[in-house]
Amino acid sequence: MPDTISLTAIGHVRGGRSEPIDDDWDSVEARIDLDPAQFKPDATASLGDFSHIEVIFHFNRVPDAEINSGARHPRGRSDWPLVGIFAQRGKGRPNRIGVTMCRILSVDGLSLNVRGLDAIDGTPVLDIKPVMRGFLPRGDVREPAWARELMAGYW
Repeated sequence: MPDTISLTAIGHVRGGRSEPIDDDWDSVEARIDLDPAQFKPDATASLGDFSHIEVIFHFNRVPDAEINSGARHPRGRSDWPLVGIFAQRGKGRPNRIGVTMCRILSVDGLSLNVRGLDAIDGTPVLDIKPVMRGFLPRGDVREPAWARELMAGYW
């Protein structure tokens, strides 16, 4: 029997894109507004000392009919292989969880201005963590050719 986990959004994405267009996310600037009912401004103390954050968010606009638990062709391209949902980063995931590293432009109390967050206006934010070199992959990173091709224009 699967475990049920309840999460509460810590804030929301404001601005940026209103639709999930696949490419050129690095040109998108947005703001993350943290919930003042849950946090005081000191929750972001020293966050501005980092260049990037990792944002965990919920793809809340993905309808049940688009959830995939098997394999699919990324972006519907039949020239790319069938790839299992856990070997890709598409939004139609079983729990609709997204994770992205983005650049911090500024931190102003409970508002974070960022660039390159591939989440749309109104997206619930579940957590934020600073990007630290010690948590980046150790050793070589391997990926298939279709993944490099897919990401060529993403950022």
